Amino acid sequence: MTQAISLTGNWNYPTAIRFGAGRLKELPEACKAAGMAKPLLVTDPGLSKLPMVAEAVALAKKAGLGLAVFDGVKSNPVAKNVEDGLAVLRGGKHDGVIAFGGGSALDTGKVIAFMAGQTRPMWDFEDIGDWWTRADEKGIAPVVAVPTTAGTGSETGRAGVITDEATHTKKIIFHPKMMPRIVIADPALTVGLPPKVTAATGMDAFAHCLEAYCAPFFHPYAEGIALEGMRLVKEFLPRAVADGKDIAARAHMLAASQMGSTAFQKGLGAIHSLSHPVGAVLDTHHGLTNAVVMPYVLKFNEAAIAEKLARVSRYLGLAKPGFAGFLDWVLDLRKQIGIPHTLAELGMKPGHLAEFSKMASEDPTAGGNPVKAGVPEMRAMYEAALAGRL
Repeated sequence: MTQAISLTGNWNYPTAIRFGAGRLKELPEACKAAGMAKPLLVTDPGLSKLPMVAEAVALAKKAGLGLAVFDGVKSNPVAKNVEDGLAVLRGGKHDGVIAFGGGSALDTGKVIAFMAGQTRPMWDFEDIGDWWTRADEKGIAPVVAVPTTAGTGSETGRAGVITDEATHTKKIIFHPKMMPRIVIADPALTVGLPPKVTAATGMDAFAHCLEAYCAPFFHPYAEGIALEGMRLVKEFLPRAVADGKDIAARAHMLAASQMGSTAFQKGLGAIHSLSHPVGAVLDTHHGLTNAVVMPYVLKFNEAAIAEKLARVSRYLGLAKPGFAGFLDWVLDLRKQIGIPHTLAELGMKPGHLAEFSKMASEDPTAGGNPVKAGVPEMRAMYEAALAGRL
């Protein structure tokens, strides 16, 4: 059943972004502008060994900032990562966070900064109803975000996704003031991404734009941004995968990533609902999982989104207009950049169906799907994605 659209909404687009190759050098000034004198740089263990982090540390120390590094972040961050980072932040009396890396490091860094001065448990601030109002806004430390992938767009988002180890579920911690004060968006930092990671993160950006555009809510700002974000992915993701040193392609994909996270305040849908359980239990890459389930969700939603995707196909200049042409293009793009066709290839088995279907139906993104989807509908989409059946 297609959901009715209410012509009401609360809209926010306030992030300050310093965009361009080489702008990492502005990190110390950005920290000072955000009110930090002793920031904690939060990243993952792989990145912490790379020259880009060493450069960031050197820049900060040269400017007199009392910086320390916390790199205990998993690829699918869990509550312990936040707790460990929070202990370092508080123990070192750090006054802000530099969230440096892909979506996992950015999300974890933002949640650490959010929790800096809170007295309630983190799960009390899950994105449910008005739970965010429980937070002490004065206890939220400032964040400067430095993305090194073009996918989640977490640097322009107001939430962090953290896995609850006890229940193996991904939970969204949300507060409007979790938004980074300043973003250093330097596409040169994404040049070293391998083709497979470039493809997976790029499809995450595309999924955000696509689901935001199709979500059954009223937010014309978000739809316009999502539409242009999809065009940028179409034009530049294949280029970025084919030639990782193509700085123009990297820059446009970084913009598309931020546009996706800016747009999805309008809503997400079953692509994310299906992806979250798989990622939480099987530890799969979030963007890759989104890319795998994408065509099966499109097919399920066809009746509700056909007209919208006909408009998208015209805007993208697809050779074959309409829903069928859009779906064919998505399938061709996935094949071109090396995305697997089935969830079986990511390790999901029929034995996961019952558990994952229930988890997907309860995921907070499920309410944004254009067609209502409960346990039976989620299971049908999972079964299709397991078998590769469209």
